[in-house]
Amino acid sequence: MTPLPRIVVAAPATGQGKTTVATGLMAALAAAGQAVSGHKVGPDYIDPGYHALACGRPGRNLDPHLVGESLVAPLLLHGARDADVAVVEGVMGLYDGRIGGSGFSSTAHVAALTRTPVVLVVDISRSTRSIGAVVHGMTTWDPTVSVAGVILNQAGSPRHAEEVRSSISLPVLGVIPRDASITTPSRHLGLVTAAERGESAAVVERLATVVAEHVDLDAVLALARSAPALDATPWSPSVTSPVARKRVAVASGRAFTFQYAETAELLAAHGCDVVPFDPALDPALPSGTAGLYLGGGFPEVHAADLAANTPLLAEIRDAVRDGLPTVAECAGLLYLCRSLDGVPMAGVLDADAAMTPRLTLRYPTATGAADTLLTRVGEEVTGHEFHRTTVTPGVGTTPAWTVEGTTVGFASASLHASYLHTHWAGHPQLAERFAAAVHGG
Repeated sequence: MTPLPRIVVAAPATGQGKTTVATGLMAALAAAGQAVSGHKVGPDYIDPGYHALACGRPGRNLDPHLVGESLVAPLLLHGARDADVAVVEGVMGLYDGRIGGSGFSSTAHVAALTRTPVVLVVDISRSTRSIGAVVHGMTTWDPTVSVAGVILNQAGSPRHAEEVRSSISLPVLGVIPRDASITTPSRHLGLVTAAERGESAAVVERLATVVAEHVDLDAVLALARSAPALDATPWSPSVTSPVARKRVAVASGRAFTFQYAETAELLAAHGCDVVPFDPALDPALPSGTAGLYLGGGFPEVHAADLAANTPLLAEIRDAVRDGLPTVAECAGLLYLCRSLDGVPMAGVLDADAAMTPRLTLRYPTATGAADTLLTRVGEEVTGHEFHRTTVTPGVGTTPAWTVEGTTVGFASASLHASYLHTHWAGHPQLAERFAAAVHGG
């Protein structure tokens, strides 16, 4: 049994303020001297960037769809190793999960898998005693989920807050007044990433101040410490011992902000030294690069800067065409195209990318369409897609995946490029195959 003080911060629906409160709680607890580990339910990459700023350690994701139910608690314990308390931010409404999955991968699902008490954040700006009915329903809907406290957000006045408080039987851990200065701006795919907001650190500091002033941190810690010990062993990647370590260049900077922390840990365990580089700024790949990982992000926002870095584009085009082992997920796929919204990109793929009005958001199981750098034909992998771009054509001579009956992406023995994001902790064979190719295996 492994002890870990922890809470889940959830809400009845999206837009209630759970990111604001969760990030503020992490930062406030850290400022009070606690070692805090931040986690996010679901596949989202943006919130963990703010969690990392608040906690001073990598933000982590917990997603039963991506990694399987059995790995959720081990990954929580791994991410929270040496922490005093873990704060897990939920996704959407408390019971909202994969469409058609009866709540699978919801915040409630993760809370039940990890036996973690839930703090419900409720926006009370448009109601009073009806909030009591909402909280009562959330608390009693599923007996396996322990909703143990409430934070009232967007209170108009002390009188307003007291009317709401009187309707709730659970402990009210805090009341946060309306404050437009702490909202986080949105963009076409969600919140603006922490890496793209120059004022991000100041925003997180402001959140910490607001939460420390209006939330009972001692009560939150007491609730976290009431969580039972977990009957699980912290996750760790299996380690291989290649003859020599090889360098994997990993895209970073403002255009490439999305990757799971476990990706780098898995690569390191398989004999790879992860070296970040910025495709918008660095004129060349890191010296000694033996593999290339182009993860997710927003290259469409920074297309001009990426296109202006012509020496790097040329080097990457030649290196990937010459067989440099390369994985490209979503943003990486766009970067390897001929163009993105008419702006020249690397030109590795005979395809062009463009923004569209339509959001593609799905949570599929993908099947390997061929034996490639990452996949084996017929092998199933879970993943997610989240983008407003399209690539034409959408599939190469050798597809990367079959998703919902359609072949997609571009692949070969040395390349794997598609829109699908995968969590390699849930499918460690992908990391093993990439690392083997980097080592010439």
